[in-house]
Amino acid sequence: MAEKKIGEVMKFFSKPSVAAVKITDGEISIGDSLKFSGHTTDFTNVVQSMEVDNKSVQKAVTGDFIGIKVSDRVRPGDEVFKVIPD
Repeated sequence: MAEKKIGEVMKFFSKPSVAAVKITDGEISIGDSLKFSGHTTDFTNVVQSMEVDNKSVQKAVTGDFIGIKVSDRVRPGDEVFKVIPD
């Protein structure tokens, strides 16, 4: 499986377990697999839902700041990769 860097974690909200991610390259859609990678972070999540400006969206593109539910803790500066199936 290939991975393409698509963004970076800006902030993490622990109570709802939501990561604020800035999309820096490409786009992501509901159903895509994202890999979160950093100093102490390494896990993959399937996008169930995401929000831009507190509104649910199906797709996010370069320049968007999205809120996305994550299964584990992430940290600002962690890189976000889109997992591309072979």
